Amino acid sequence: MHFDFGDFVRRWVIALVLVFATYNPTPWSFISWVLRDLSADLPYKALAGVVLFIAYVIFLRATWRSIGAFGILLVAALFGALFWVLADLRLLDTGNRDLVTWLILTVAATILGIGVSWSHVRRRISGQADVDDVED
Repeated sequence: MHFDFGDFVRRWVIALVLVFATYNPTPWSFISWVLRDLSADLPYKALAGVVLFIAYVIFLRATWRSIGAFGILLVAALFGALFWVLADLRLLDTGNRDLVTWLILTVAATILGIGVSWSHVRRRISGQADVDDVED
C-alpha cells in the first residue's frame, strides 16, 4: 500500500477535527454544547457523543498499538521541550491560556495522527510490516 506525506496530513487533519470538535476554548465544541444546557437536544448530544466515542476508540486503539505508551510519551516530551524552548525565547506567551490550550489540543491531535500513521511510516523506513492479528 502506498503511503505518502499527503496521507499523513489527511489523517492528522481528521485527528485535529476530532479533538477540536470535542473541546476547544470557543463555545463551538461538543463539551460546550453539552454543558450549555444539559437537557436540551439530548438525543442529538447522545448521537454526537457516541460518534465521537467511536472515533476516539479507533484513533486511540491504533495509536496505542502502533506507538504504545512510550511512543506517546516521546512525542509529548518532544513537543513539551519545543514549547519550553519557544517560551524561553519569548516566542510563546505561556500566560495566554487560550493559546496554551490550542497548543495542547494540537499536540494531542498530532499524537493521534502519528499513531494512526506510524505503522505505514515504519514499513516505509524499515521495509517490515506490522502484524497484530494472526489468522488460523
